[in-house]
Amino acid sequence: MSNTVKQAAEAARARTNDVVNSARNGSVAVAASDFLHTPFMRAALPFINGGISGMVATTVIQPVDMIKVRIQLAGEGKAGGPKPTPLSVTREILASGKALDLYTGLSAGLLRQAVYTTARLGFFDTFMARLTRRAKDQGHAVGFAERATAGLSAGGLAAMIGNPADLALIRMQSDGLKPVAERKNYRSVVDALGSIARSEGVAALWAGAAPTVVRAMALNFGQLAFFSEAKAQLKKRTSWETNAVTLSASAVAGFFASFFSLPFDFVKTRLQKQSRGPDGKLPYKGMVDCFAKVARQEGVMRFYRGFGTYYVRIAPHAMVTLIVADYLGFLTK
Repeated sequence: MSNTVKQAAEAARARTNDVVNSARNGSVAVAASDFLHTPFMRAALPFINGGISGMVATTVIQPVDMIKVRIQLAGEGKAGGPKPTPLSVTREILASGKALDLYTGLSAGLLRQAVYTTARLGFFDTFMARLTRRAKDQGHAVGFAERATAGLSAGGLAAMIGNPADLALIRMQSDGLKPVAERKNYRSVVDALGSIARSEGVAALWAGAAPTVVRAMALNFGQLAFFSEAKAQLKKRTSWETNAVTLSASAVAGFFASFFSLPFDFVKTRLQKQSRGPDGKLPYKGMVDCFAKVARQEGVMRFYRGFGTYYVRIAPHAMVTLIVADYLGFLTK
């Protein structure tokens, strides 16, 4: 009899603990949910999710970006000469140093994503949310023109904010191309930003801002507008699973982002890499001058040199960024 009573008491105690733990866990979950749904967090989450997704993608893609920059800087001012390939550039980097040299500028790349992608995806989601509410109130769906406007606006704003980090990334990646005596040997992105500001002035941190902004607008137009449109069309016209729709839409977005933005990315790289010659003058006066000189001296197709490498850099970066952002959006909705 005493054993029966003892067993019953232990069972009751176990059930009580389960109820208490459930209530406690439920309270934690409710508190977390309530925190995510506060007005501040609802406004901040698109920016937070965008930054995290961009940094994850950059960590994966950084070696390809390093190779892309070296290809764009090869043969500057010459129409002919040997054409570098991704393989030859990779071999050259590995032969002169070590495998980790492919990750030169990663700190600048991560800072750029923390600033640039946080802003561009955050602004895009914020603009799209407002456009969606307005379209719903007017009784129609958001169109491609509205998606394109949101993408262009978000890209331009984010590029202005993120230009210093982008400049530091280019300087760090191109430093190894200079003669040993002229190299800055930047230790980190902070060292690069400080060195540029001290030697060239704070305004120099926005060198190449014009093509950077235009590139970002072109890239965002190709990436976000086409991703949003492709996703909507695939959902409407196919019965594919969500993951297949997201992957396919991001691949489409990566191609159009590469096509529209590469010429501006090329000019941005040239402008951000340039330094004053013995006569104190810069090789290019600005974006238009750079376009004109490259077209005249090197040929129009030079703007699309390295398209394959650029696509391999942009498309997977776009895919990883958009997939991670989509997943984070699902977790925090």
